[in-house]
Amino acid sequence: MKTFLVVNPRSANGQTGKRWVEIAAQVGKVLGEFGHGFTQGGMDAARIAREAIDQGYECIVAVGGDGTLNEVTNGFFRDGKAINPNAVLGLIPRGTGGDFRRTFGWGLDLESSLERLRSDTTEPFDVGRLDFIDNDGNPATRYFANIASFGVSAVVAREVNSGSKALGGNFSFVWGTLKGLVKYTERKVRLSTDDGPAETLDITAVAVANGRYFGSGMFVAPEAITHDGVFDITIWSGYGLSDFLLKSKGVYNGSHVTWKGTRRLRCQKVHAESVDGQEVYLDVDGETPGRLPATFTLLPAAIRIKV
Repeated sequence: MKTFLVVNPRSANGQTGKRWVEIAAQVGKVLGEFGHGFTQGGMDAARIAREAIDQGYECIVAVGGDGTLNEVTNGFFRDGKAINPNAVLGLIPRGTGGDFRRTFGWGLDLESSLERLRSDTTEPFDVGRLDFIDNDGNPATRYFANIASFGVSAVVAREVNSGSKALGGNFSFVWGTLKGLVKYTERKVRLSTDDGPAETLDITAVAVANGRYFGSGMFVAPEAITHDGVFDITIWSGYGLSDFLLKSKGVYNGSHVTWKGTRRLRCQKVHAESVDGQEVYLDVDGETPGRLPATFTLLPAAIRIKV
């Protein structure tokens, strides 16, 4: 399979760029000839991936974290459609959070990543489409591979992305969560699923999940499957800083789904908007591109993924 690597040299706290000669040598030994491009700024990975697909590459590999994977996934689409539905998404995880890989149980070592990429095993992969208002106030569309959410999760993501991740992903997200929960007050949101009747909810966070983990290991959607044709929706209401301090273990092992303030749904489409005019921000695979109102639409088996 003709393979192209989209490389974020700043991933793994800059180690990917510093060690690229060594990484490339190992990739070449296992995969043979491959193409590659380095990202330089926001959404650059999407452009590079799109150009690679146009050039006939069949497997596009994100080399970086969840943000890089998100951008590469966006590069599989043009004008609302997959450029090549048979194109395959691959991953060499080099990020600090690493939530997407956790759904599949993938490790961080390069050797196992290359063995996966060398194999012929692929499976259908659902992709989420998000139509929303961007940070400049304009309508925008973005695709996501793992989880898009809104509420305190976006406040946390902003805290994490504005700080250093030098002490590791887990510490960064825990510290960001603590700071986010101190700042956050519940938002009133009007929510509807699969074009059903809307209901008004006070929300701490709502996760629209294709994968299972976000926030550097929070097991937010324990039963999500990336090829089952539906989103798993997790709604958290009434949670604050004291809940996280006292019961955070349940967020990481999945037992939060039994708590009074947790509700779960399954659907293919979600629409959400702020009721009282307060801005409710989005977290999309760890990035914060905008705010509600937003519509989340599942595209079943839109592309394929190397597993």
